[in-house]
Amino acid sequence: MKAWVGFMERNSTNYLWNKGFHFGDWLFYRPFDDNDGRSAVTDKYLIAQCFFAHSTELVIKTANVLGKQDDVAKYSALLKNVKDAFMKEYMTANGRLVSSTQTAYVLALNFDMLPENLRAYAAEKLVENIKSYGNHLTTGFLGTPYLCHVLTRFGYDDVAYTLLLQETYPSWLYPVKMGATTIWERWDGIKPDGTFQTPGMNSFNHYAYGAIGDWMYRVVTGIDTEESSPGYKSIVIKPHLDARITQASSEYKTGYGLVKSSWRTTEQTINFDIEVPANTKATIYVPATAAENISESGRVLSIVKEISVKGKEGNYIKVEVGSGKFSFVVKK
Repeated sequence: MKAWVGFMERNSTNYLWNKGFHFGDWLFYRPFDDNDGRSAVTDKYLIAQCFFAHSTELVIKTANVLGKQDDVAKYSALLKNVKDAFMKEYMTANGRLVSSTQTAYVLALNFDMLPENLRAYAAEKLVENIKSYGNHLTTGFLGTPYLCHVLTRFGYDDVAYTLLLQETYPSWLYPVKMGATTIWERWDGIKPDGTFQTPGMNSFNHYAYGAIGDWMYRVVTGIDTEESSPGYKSIVIKPHLDARITQASSEYKTGYGLVKSSWRTTEQTINFDIEVPANTKATIYVPATAAENISESGRVLSIVKEISVKGKEGNYIKVEVGSGKFSFVVKK
């Protein structure tokens, strides 16, 4: 890991990794015969700088786990220089990026490249951009994995869901509408008129855009991990609901067994079922305004001994549980 970061540092000038070959935001949105500049071209070196910072931060986290405090100090100083160089080269004083694409704002926000006081503004710029494309994404391979996560982080769950449910090109459901049963390499592997994209590179079984699955697991159904307790020893389950979807469920086979999360909404209730594997614990965020509105397996929440109620947090009631199956019903 240190060798890779060292490679980036050696190929940098004043902490800017701005040389060498880069694929960039591979297969971003670019309409044919683009006369009004709608192609979502992101500066390749802006992208590289974001991943320079990301790799450096991973080294810092790993050094912390291994107790290598000299490396923590060394790479923390490097990370500051990398981010300072990013802001000097790619950001205006007001927080606007030189590439005004979704990918540029997504990467800058996801990897904390911007000062804290400018991040909310950058998130607004991202949402404005999405809306300017008629609520479509324009990200390629490097922006897509983080797009909906960033929207959720900055309070735009509704926009993330709008992108998830968008049916016209470019979108995740466009290929489904065109008969896809796998993830395509291109957003329009088959064009709306039924013709194919460039046959030399047009895979119909390609992972990259399928990265939305991570958001669906971690956000829609809410199954997530704690950084301080890897491997699902401690689990966080915090679903983000949307009125346009009435049910969602997922399960994941951890080293301890299956963890499951599913929810279903009716006009009167939210039904929220959880399974926590053996020898683990979970912090569950039940979507409710008050603990009095929640029952578990027909019991009033306050009398369920195996559930510890930790109070209200935003639009959730936070509870802690050990392993087992739990069935919550929330009265709206």
